[in-house]
Amino acid sequence: MSDTLHWLLPRLLFSLLAALVGAVVCWWTWHLLPMPIFTAAIGAVTAVWVMVLFDAFRARRLLAWLRGPMAIGAPRDAGLYGEMAYRIEKAVRERDRTILREQDRLEQFLTAVDASPNGVLLLDANDQIEWCSRIAAEHFSLDAQRDLRQRVTNLVRSPSFVSYLQAGVFKDPLVMQNARGPGLTLAVFVREYAEGMRLVISQDITERERADAMRRDFVANVSHEIRTPLTVLAGFIETMSSLPLTEAERRRVFTLMQQQTNRMQTLVADLLTLAQLEGSPRPAPDQWVSLDALLQRIAADASALSSGRHRIETQADTHVELAGREAELLSAVSNLVNNAVRYTPADGEIKVRWRQLPDGAGELSVSDSGIGIAREHLPRLTERFYRVDGSRSRETGGTGLGLSIVKHVVQRHCGELQVQSEPGQGSTFKLILPAVRVRLQHEAALGVEAATPTV
Repeated sequence: MSDTLHWLLPRLLFSLLAALVGAVVCWWTWHLLPMPIFTAAIGAVTAVWVMVLFDAFRARRLLAWLRGPMAIGAPRDAGLYGEMAYRIEKAVRERDRTILREQDRLEQFLTAVDASPNGVLLLDANDQIEWCSRIAAEHFSLDAQRDLRQRVTNLVRSPSFVSYLQAGVFKDPLVMQNARGPGLTLAVFVREYAEGMRLVISQDITERERADAMRRDFVANVSHEIRTPLTVLAGFIETMSSLPLTEAERRRVFTLMQQQTNRMQTLVADLLTLAQLEGSPRPAPDQWVSLDALLQRIAADASALSSGRHRIETQADTHVELAGREAELLSAVSNLVNNAVRYTPADGEIKVRWRQLPDGAGELSVSDSGIGIAREHLPRLTERFYRVDGSRSRETGGTGLGLSIVKHVVQRHCGELQVQSEPGQGSTFKLILPAVRVRLQHEAALGVEAATPTV
């Protein structure tokens, strides 16, 4: 009822005003032409025209607002046109708010996609780039802003990518080798959506491919390392069962069989050690090991392995304790010292030294005067079964897993392995342990005394 009065009242007031104007016109025409019928007709027509012209003025003003940007408010008129302007303005403002909300949602969605570790490209029906994420720009060497509306095949010229996109069969992903440069491998997925539009997702699988290759090499190396001594054992067994041997020959065959058996046992033990290192948590930082006791055991083992052929110097009385697992630290340093013994000629020199660094960290180094290692081999020394000279390594009894074990032990103790070597100049292997895992024994004693209450 109130809405009806709101619309009807202005109309009645304007009608009375128009009638008043018509009455004035009637009064004026009565003096000119005193004819009642003619005078009344002129008054009525005048009133109607006044109403029509006023409505036309309001309609034109409303139409001008509708044709414009509608940035300012709608005309504030009474009656029908005022109500229409108010309703239209309300709908327009609600539409603008809805558009802003959707734009904000789209911006948040694209921001989330841009934060993804995978690259995303949106292509239209003509394979032109509608949107490009930061990771996709890195994967395909694009500019996320400059290359918009450009045809993607004009920018990514890899033949495999172009043919894959043009073929239109996207059941299996495309694997692109050396996509952005040597060493980078991408998996590209394409999905179609809407009307001819395409979603291109790129994923960096370089590390996964490298891990798969390492896994395949690992299985192949383990198979080869085990098959070789097994073949030798099988040959000896066949020889003993089919040929008459003297006692000396039998002792020699048994000795060789024992060597191959020990080789397999050492290999299996190293493999189990690696598996245990990879599958167990980091050593606790509150379990302290005496470095002096550790070095004494290492010196004894090295002397037994060298049999007096080398000069071995081990630093004593360091009064240092290391936080970590004793068995792992012993294994890491023993592997370094054993390698030094194996690859250092007779009368060579081997030194095991400890040094406190200025920042509180510790450096445990193993140096030798052996054959040394060429620079191109240094980055790969810690790979499993990697050998600079495979034949020489087998002669010295190595499994190719020692330095890999050392690397894992050091990393588990939050440290770092550094290698310095030159052919003919010997090698130096350094275990760098952080300051939080190094302390002096008197510091430990002070800590115990401080914790003991006085009486």
